[in-house]
Amino acid sequence: MKRLLRKAFKWFLIVCALCAVVCLVCNIIVLQASKDKLYNCVNDVPHRHTALLLGTSPISRWGGPNPYYYNRIDTMAALYHAGKVDRIIVSGDNSTKDYNEPEMMRADLVQRGVPDSVIYADYAGLKTLDSMVRAKEIFGQDSILVVSQKFHNERALYYAQAYGIDAIGMNAGNWRGDSRRYIMMAREALARTKAVFNTLIGKRPKYGGETIDIG
Repeated sequence: MKRLLRKAFKWFLIVCALCAVVCLVCNIIVLQASKDKLYNCVNDVPHRHTALLLGTSPISRWGGPNPYYYNRIDTMAALYHAGKVDRIIVSGDNSTKDYNEPEMMRADLVQRGVPDSVIYADYAGLKTLDSMVRAKEIFGQDSILVVSQKFHNERALYYAQAYGIDAIGMNAGNWRGDSRRYIMMAREALARTKAVFNTLIGKRPKYGGETIDIG
């Protein structure tokens, strides 16, 4: 019995080690895709006709305002007012009638002086992959500026590269400066591994739709 337990534990360790190696390799692949394509200062960002603002909830999973959301909104507004973009796609989750990330983002951008006429909503941006691919296939944009946190932009630009989109990213901050960031970092490492496998199998957005001309 002890021999069987030792053997099972040995194989468990081997499987864990292999999973860790796969995760590490996938993370390196994702990081390489965004190399020299990310910006931290609005003034340094080259002009792009269209920006893609990636959605998240304005309320954090621990309660209270979500700094990731509001940093993205403030950064997007600053980019528009600096003349860095002409059109904005707000892409997020609207899977239920009581939850609408794109409309929340639109309202907050308008509140910050961004004209409603330049904002276009993608209500089917359920995942990062969906938002990126739909920006190209539904909104006709194959050259975009992505706005999110640095860790999220890195994954978004990996998807952009995999699906033939010329993308750069504007970082709206990065990890929060508290112990909860380690939970987020672990989740992101797994999300990056999933992203690589998604592209290997040619995963598609959950929803299609008619094309939208944003000028």
